[in-house]
Amino acid sequence: MSLVVQKFGGTSVGDADRIRAVADHVARTKRAGNDVVVVVSAMGKTTDQLVRLADDVSSVQPEREVDMLLSSGERITMSLLCMALAELGVEAVSFTGSQAGMITDTVHTRAKILEVRGDRLRSTLAAGGVPVVAGFQGMSLEREVTTLGRGGSDTTAVALAAALGAEACEIYTDVSGVFTTDPRIVPEARKLHRVSYEEMQEMAATGGRVLALRSVEFARNHNVRLHVRSSFTWEPGTWVEEEDAQMEQAVVTAVTHDLSEAKVTVTGVPDKPGLAAKLFRGLADRNINVDMIVQNISLHGTTDISFTIPESDLVTSTDVCEGLVAELGATGVVSDDDVARVSLIGVGMKTHPGVTATTFESLAAAGINIEMISTSSIRISCLIRAEQAEDAVRALHAAFGLA
Repeated sequence: MSLVVQKFGGTSVGDADRIRAVADHVARTKRAGNDVVVVVSAMGKTTDQLVRLADDVSSVQPEREVDMLLSSGERITMSLLCMALAELGVEAVSFTGSQAGMITDTVHTRAKILEVRGDRLRSTLAAGGVPVVAGFQGMSLEREVTTLGRGGSDTTAVALAAALGAEACEIYTDVSGVFTTDPRIVPEARKLHRVSYEEMQEMAATGGRVLALRSVEFARNHNVRLHVRSSFTWEPGTWVEEEDAQMEQAVVTAVTHDLSEAKVTVTGVPDKPGLAAKLFRGLADRNINVDMIVQNISLHGTTDISFTIPESDLVTSTDVCEGLVAELGATGVVSDDDVARVSLIGVGMKTHPGVTATTFESLAAAGINIEMISTSSIRISCLIRAEQAEDAVRALHAAFGLA
């Protein structure tokens, strides 16, 4: 008998019919001889509705109360799913994050998991039941309800799979797997049978929206095999697991894009040691994650420093930089939110020369100018104008024969 963790996202449990369909699938998995732990998200747009309700009530929203509010969405789903399973004759027990033993740090709205105790889940499994766990939430060391931030239910599922020694963690969503690019932009995009942890991490970090980055990092660190599947067709999806050294890898696996980027440029910075460190320390102290960085060649003793950040951090980043202008001896700050990042990902890039040249040639042929570039051993990312993002995705997808 194997143990499987099954996570169902908001669209998968969006209404009563969907919850009954999920219950039927869980029951079939159980009756096939498997132990099952289920993790659920809030139904449909419930979380968005709760956020809007909070905005309507007050402009002052203590993070502790935000966590108490948002954690209620998953609790509704878990209870309803247990009722649907009971209708099918399957014994199921619902657990909040705290009841499931998800112990986190004390940071509200974006807590990190420190420990998974899971004793009550093990007892339920031993008694032949199906634990149904509210994703996205836990309990802090101070015994407060916390939430895990964006993609938190994915992270909950992977953490439980690691702690309980599950054979696999199945992530059910509204797409049938991981594709070579967004099928809405390139209809002939191909579903991938298998993706390495390393590739999936890069995809999640550069705009791929199928899995949350933190969940992939957790899976890689704890060697949890992931299976991304559709809860609407139940067909086999994409496996995310360790890279197989025996297999010949494609040069490029996928093309991703991200429209939520912004660029900030600090102009006229004196070319002296320590000033860049002071600038980026100021940003780090405000918890701003910087991605691409370009420093121009010094002319007349000054240089421009450009970097990208999430668009949601643009106002804060600009404020930090403007506050440092005088201290740095710079001349000003320029911000730009009309940019996008397009990225190529593939472990085969490690051993195949010419990928960079083909990338630049393809974008040039499409009339797309590159403003910034960053790379890793398996990724090339280019910052371009936002209105050209889809053209760039199509050009690169075609250039590397991914259809």
